[in-house]
Amino acid sequence: MVPLVVIRPEPGCTATVSAARDAGLDPRGFPLFAVTPRSWQAPPPAAHDALLLGSANALRHAGPGLAALRHLPAYAVGEATADAARDLGFTVVAQGQGGLQGVLDQLDPAHRRLLRLAGEERVALSLPAGVTMSERVVYASQALPMPPELAVLLAEPAIVALHSAEAAYHFAAECVRNGLRRARLRLCALGPRIAAAAGDGWGEVAVATETSDRALLALARQMCQDPWGKTNS
Repeated sequence: MVPLVVIRPEPGCTATVSAARDAGLDPRGFPLFAVTPRSWQAPPPAAHDALLLGSANALRHAGPGLAALRHLPAYAVGEATADAARDLGFTVVAQGQGGLQGVLDQLDPAHRRLLRLAGEERVALSLPAGVTMSERVVYASQALPMPPELAVLLAEPAIVALHSAEAAYHFAAECVRNGLRRARLRLCALGPRIAAAAGDGWGEVAVATETSDRALLALARQMCQDPWGKTNS
């Protein structure tokens, strides 16, 4: 079976590898990012109407400052982030399927003052009329070099799971640095923006039907069963 390479940071990497193994795939985990917290200060409790969450990492690394925000209804980018928010006691009022910009289309009219908890690298958003947004950077994702074991593995055909545009950019750059042939590699991406960030020249680039690990692994399984790269992209 063609191996599925997972490069997202921990603890997500281990979670995806475990789920992929349960799904009958041959996953190999190589985190190419290390996520670390950043110092930040929570705003006054009454300063915002709702919370905007683009990653579960924002919740994992925000630290004690989160306690002051638990009264705010939360908008989450996808299923994993929504689940992480609920686990911490937040009320999730909406979750997206294709990025934070789409989540903004679901705003309750009463939620006009947003607080976004984000990483240092984040997507610029276009706010609806009458909506304001403050941002707090609560974590950073440090790119790591591709280990030699992964470079050896990728010299042969493989499928690579991409969970973020940042991961797509970095993975593509590391393939260049290590002299790897893109045509041997097939990518399954969590969304269209992530797929676009990877660039071209790959054997195949396919996009999951929704922004969940479940959908991404279903796509990876389909690709494994389609060795000639005819999966819809």
